Amino acid sequence: MEEFYPQIRTVHIWAVSASGLLFALRGGAFTLLGAGWPKALPVRLLSWTVDTILLTAALMLMTVVRQYPFVDHWLTVKVTLLVVYIGLGTQAFSMARSRRARIGFWVAALMVFGFIVTVARAHNPLGLFAGVAG
Repeated sequence: MEEFYPQIRTVHIWAVSASGLLFALRGGAFTLLGAGWPKALPVRLLSWTVDTILLTAALMLMTVVRQYPFVDHWLTVKVTLLVVYIGLGTQAFSMARSRRARIGFWVAALMVFGFIVTVARAHNPLGLFAGVAG
């Protein structure tokens, strides 16, 4: 499977981009504008499909490069922050009672998503702060 690393990585990067963009658009339309389409079943199915592709590619990459959460610290941080991101997104879309709270959870989720990307790019648990700490 190692010979497919470039293709798997490309799929993973595209899926990260699509997932983040879809979350940003859905969250913005729902939390800021009060639109109903972000919670429509076809849109949710698209989101779930993209995220399934993303996680599948991530697991394949993990296997190919032989780096694992709870062994490699940067992946541990990514997985932990992924859980935080999912929790914040859930709050933004369904559990927060007020519009202000939904916006806050949506913005926080976007910030966590961005930090996850910096951790992935740096292969360092400190992400964008890696150069500052060194």
